[in-house]
Amino acid sequence: MSLPAWLFTDLDSTLLDHRTFSWRAAEDALHEIERRKIPLVFCTSKTRAEVEFLRRKIGNAHPFITENGGGIYIPHGYFPQRIEGAVTVKTYHCLALARPYDEILDALDEIAAEAGVEAVGFHQMSAKEIAENSGLDAEQVQLARQRDYDEPFFLAGATPKKEAAFVRLARDRKLEVVRGSRFWHIHAGSDKGRAVRELTKHYRAAWRRKLRAVAFGDSANDLPMLAAADAAILLPKHDGTFDEAVTAKLPRVTRGSAPGPAGWNQAVLELLGG
Repeated sequence: MSLPAWLFTDLDSTLLDHRTFSWRAAEDALHEIERRKIPLVFCTSKTRAEVEFLRRKIGNAHPFITENGGGIYIPHGYFPQRIEGAVTVKTYHCLALARPYDEILDALDEIAAEAGVEAVGFHQMSAKEIAENSGLDAEQVQLARQRDYDEPFFLAGATPKKEAAFVRLARDRKLEVVRGSRFWHIHAGSDKGRAVRELTKHYRAAWRRKLRAVAFGDSANDLPMLAAADAAILLPKHDGTFDEAVTAKLPRVTRGSAPGPAGWNQAVLELLGG
């Protein structure tokens, strides 16, 4: 695999450990990426506030993609060209790909009532409840609650039949519902693949060359991102298995040797050493 021009990466269970949310095992690769001035773009289910916190800790100053592709944030002055369709959010050009959060909350309540289930979203949970169910600490919980596009939620006591009805009714309204390892998520328009393609377009316009992008992920949630990149590396889950939804769609995807930041570190160093 030839050297990349820029990298896209998922965070949880990829660059970050799935229990501690630490990136320390990936520090060698992060330093090498910085030394070579390779852009590292976070592409995650996390909120803008969560990503901003992490970028400050790691020292990352590149664009980033939030809430499963709901929004793209490009620092002012990062690209020389005009960012068509963007609005200013703090110090960023923001390209919103998804419908706004308030619309999602209204739709969640309506769909739950029609399906006869109780949907309990982040906006209804206490900070303690979110922490207990997510593994986040108090500061991280506050960052995770600052949402723009996507709502995590529980379906309390729902049977498989009612869960299926909920998903069907959501999709009838052009909403997407996915079940993560801890929560369900609902959104409309969020798309990691579309976000990767859009940001890649801006990189190529700025650099005036068709260079390669490589993506790193570990789960089916990352499949659109992995498929949109020029090359993809799939890390195993913490139990050592590879996500079958990804391997079925991308049978030739490069497989990492270890899960989480240690595997990410090894995969990046091998990539840059080649």
